[in-house]
Amino acid sequence: PDAIVDIATLTGACARALGPQMSGVLGNDQRFVNQVVAAAAATDEQTWQLPLERKYRPAIDSYIADMKNVGGEAGAITAALFLDEFTSGLPWAHLDIAGPMWSDGDAGWLQRGATAYGTRLLINLSEAFKRR
Repeated sequence: PDAIVDIATLTGACARALGPQMSGVLGNDQRFVNQVVAAAAATDEQTWQLPLERKYRPAIDSYIADMKNVGGEAGAITAALFLDEFTSGLPWAHLDIAGPMWSDGDAGWLQRGATAYGTRLLINLSEAFKRR
C-alpha cells in the first residue's frame, strides 16, 4: 500500500478533549495527515490534529510483553503510538472518532444515532490521494 488510514473509537480521550462533533487525527507523515485534514474540511467532518509525541512511547513499554496497549494519561497519543508500531513505516493516519461516531440529536447533516462519521472523509481522501 501507499498509505494507511485507520478509523476507530480507540479511546475516550479524544471525545473528552474535542467533544462530540470532532475527531482527533494523529499520524506519522505530516503530508499524509494534511491530506486527511483537507478531506475532513472538504466533507464537513471536523477533525483536529494531535501530536504523535514520541517521548510518550515508553508509556507502552511492558516488562511482560513486547508492549502494552494502554499507556496512561496521554491516552489518545499512546494509543496512536501503539498503532504506529504496526505501520511498517508507511505513511499512516489514525482518526479517533469516539466523539462524533454517535449523535444524541440532529445537528446539521448529522442525524440522531450512529453518524457514519468518516465515510465521506474517506471517500474524499481516496479520490484526492496524492502519493509521496
